[in-house]
Amino acid sequence: MPNQVLLVTAARSKTVRRIVTAVVLLNLVLVLGVVTPLFAVPMVVAGTGMSGGITGRPTVVGEWGYPLAGDYSYSDGFGPRNVPDCALCSKFHRGFDMYQGCGATIYAAGPGTVIRASAWGGFGNAVEIDHGGGVVTIYGHMMWDSLMVQQGMTVVAGTPLGLEGETGVSKGCHLHFEVRVDGVAVDPEPFMAARGLPLK
Repeated sequence: MPNQVLLVTAARSKTVRRIVTAVVLLNLVLVLGVVTPLFAVPMVVAGTGMSGGITGRPTVVGEWGYPLAGDYSYSDGFGPRNVPDCALCSKFHRGFDMYQGCGATIYAAGPGTVIRASAWGGFGNAVEIDHGGGVVTIYGHMMWDSLMVQQGMTVVAGTPLGLEGETGVSKGCHLHFEVRVDGVAVDPEPFMAARGLPLK
């Protein structure tokens, strides 16, 4: 009983209340300072797509621009290829594979109308844009639920389309960028170079 009286008396003391308040605030600061970054770091990584923090807009020359902003790497260009460890991969590659990392933003390369924004066979989650004059571009393998455009939308170079992923027939996150003229796939390198946008 005497101990309970001491505790009640101490709890009513201003000094004790101040100490308790200080301890509670200190614990709160420690929790926010240590635990919050643990949750924030994965969100930051997911937001940048682990792409080295590439930000900004893609380079645009006239009406056309790159489908990625900033530096990128590439694996397969247009033409024959040997992919023995991928039974479903085509032996003739009809596009140009570029990558910055999972979650990097993909942009429209030119002005036009979105004619497809959905799942599309081997392309996975993809966008197809009609630029007029028989020219169509395709952006394949985007992350599920990442598309930022819909069929029928008008876009310009630099309009965000979705996020780099590995859907469809894909080995690792990348953008499959394909150009078709009158329904036939053409090499994207000379096509883009003719518009002042050489692909590396």
